[in-house]
Amino acid sequence: MKRRSSKLIEKDVLLKPFERKLRQRHEKVILRELEFTDGKAPLKNFCNNHLYYGLHKGEKSWIFREKAPHASAIYIFGTFSYWQIKSEYALHPIGNGDWEIELPLSFLKHCDLYKLWVVWQDGADERLPSHVRRVVQDGETKIFAAQVWNPSSPYQWRFPNPKRPKHPLIYEAHIGMSSEEPKISTYWEFKTYILPRIKKLEYNTIQLMAIQEHPYYGSFGYQVSNFFAPSSRFGTPDELKELIDTAHEMGISVILDLVHSHAVSNVKEGLSQFDGSDNLYFHNGSKGYHPVWDSRCFDYGKNEVITFLLSNIKYWLEEFRFDGFRFDGVTSMLYWDHGLGVDFIDYTQYFDDNVDEDAITYLALANQVVKEVNPDAFTIAEDVSGMPGMAFPVREWGVGFDYRMSMGIADFWTKTIKLEKDEAWHVGDIYFRMTDKRNEEKIISYAESHDQAMVGDKTIIFQLIDKEMYSSMSVFTPSIIVDRGIALHKMIRLVTLSLANGGYLNFMGNEFGHPEWIDFPREGNQWSYQYARRQWHLADDNTLRYHQLYLFDEAMIHMINRYGILKGPPTLCCQNIFDQVLAFIREKTVFVFNFNPTKSFYDYAISVPQGHYKIKLNSDHPKYGGYGNIDENMLYATFNDFNHYYLKLYIPARTAFVLKLQEENTSI
Repeated sequence: MKRRSSKLIEKDVLLKPFERKLRQRHEKVILRELEFTDGKAPLKNFCNNHLYYGLHKGEKSWIFREKAPHASAIYIFGTFSYWQIKSEYALHPIGNGDWEIELPLSFLKHCDLYKLWVVWQDGADERLPSHVRRVVQDGETKIFAAQVWNPSSPYQWRFPNPKRPKHPLIYEAHIGMSSEEPKISTYWEFKTYILPRIKKLEYNTIQLMAIQEHPYYGSFGYQVSNFFAPSSRFGTPDELKELIDTAHEMGISVILDLVHSHAVSNVKEGLSQFDGSDNLYFHNGSKGYHPVWDSRCFDYGKNEVITFLLSNIKYWLEEFRFDGFRFDGVTSMLYWDHGLGVDFIDYTQYFDDNVDEDAITYLALANQVVKEVNPDAFTIAEDVSGMPGMAFPVREWGVGFDYRMSMGIADFWTKTIKLEKDEAWHVGDIYFRMTDKRNEEKIISYAESHDQAMVGDKTIIFQLIDKEMYSSMSVFTPSIIVDRGIALHKMIRLVTLSLANGGYLNFMGNEFGHPEWIDFPREGNQWSYQYARRQWHLADDNTLRYHQLYLFDEAMIHMINRYGILKGPPTLCCQNIFDQVLAFIREKTVFVFNFNPTKSFYDYAISVPQGHYKIKLNSDHPKYGGYGNIDENMLYATFNDFNHYYLKLYIPARTAFVLKLQEENTSI
């Protein structure tokens, strides 16, 4: 009997020489799943580490369990023991490297602090539990401790998870830096002040960064120490739940920026050398340390690691009702060299000895668990390598993500702005870069994310305007430089969004061209929060150009939602490289871009279906910072030239506008 091939290979014939390797990968996923389930139940039923390990309150006592096979003794100590390590608080080995202790209910109460003292053959040190759900930092000493979280009135969920958005329009956000004030903001403040903004803008998904607890605030949340603990910097677990519940009430999905690609190397706060060994969760030796991130690399070949991480996924989906995940650092997971300094130009690079096959297996199992826990949940892979099948179903030999981040688009815009003169911007290259994707995948497009906003880099608006940001953003201050920057900022975002294949992402504040960069408190800036905040008043002040960009982004997202633009594929109808004019049709909507910095065009012919068209969005409108050169009240009718229909349009320089086909179908 002939074994069936995969639709993945049908989508990409260049994978045919690697069919055997792809089949082996798929079979490895199946066999690994069977190791846990024995084919008797869904995989999600075997992802309950968080229900077994850690601190749990029973009817008659507290039970605490920990995995530490290399330890020779473990003690729990804290406020209940006056921070003394005593023999009566020693855990007992119960087999398989697990330890356990039972404590009377009276010993621990809500908000008590505790730690572990772990002893091994040649040493001992304090640790935080591996599955701890709440960690707090002392304001003076900056030392972290586990905290009992057992409120008398736990949060009661009010609203169900929303249905998965057909096309995620993602608002990437960081709770701590979301305040106008130079401080660390909170879950409550974000719920109260920022959620209404996101709702008004009509983004349908929020991607929350830096939720998993991390010792160093300036790591942007990417150096995780406590994988099951929502960061206490921003408030309590119940306040995070209320934030998510409120977003669900608004019909907004909330996804977690999940870090399973590595862990912080700190030993007192994290998992590194947890029981005195180097390899409980990580690879031995140099393979277990990331050479650039100074962090620990998980060993995805270990069952203990897989169950730890899969349980972590189930925990966030069930306990906090997240609607999915953006998996950070997938490229680093996939390759032994972490993809550092590598150009992926040959398909053999996806199948050679540099690939960590265990990581691929883990990611496939992770995506399977996500769908088993919540079929409406969705996942996004941050992979720059182009690994085939990354965003393709597991059953068809893929890795199972719903989307891949299109990281190359942001790089393209950065290089274009920095290296190309305006008159050299190539509309053919722009269209290709926006639509270039693997046939089997849907992608999340973005012109810029938090990466481009960090200190050391520049946002699009800062690249375009630079020092004029400080002096010429008033509507009463004429500036050719600002006019150019405002015009291109709108056009770049509109062309990126309108050509998106799956979804779109914007980082908090970039929609209105937030000035300067993000720089978290550190010694080099005297621990200042000046640049780790968002200046919302700039977007709200109608005497500033920021307000004009804010209004345009709002109108752009509304238009995309209203007309369901992302449903169908784009059809190119004009790509004049010499004129720098680009036009395409999507869902009976015509998008017209003139990237020419100096030339406006009259009676410019654009091929379109027969009918009447009306302008629905115009970047040149004065309220969006334009010159008002286009009559938006005009009804455009197609001309007929031997059954070839076209519009004659006036297209000002550095302008984009959108026309919608009306119900009538006549021509002149």
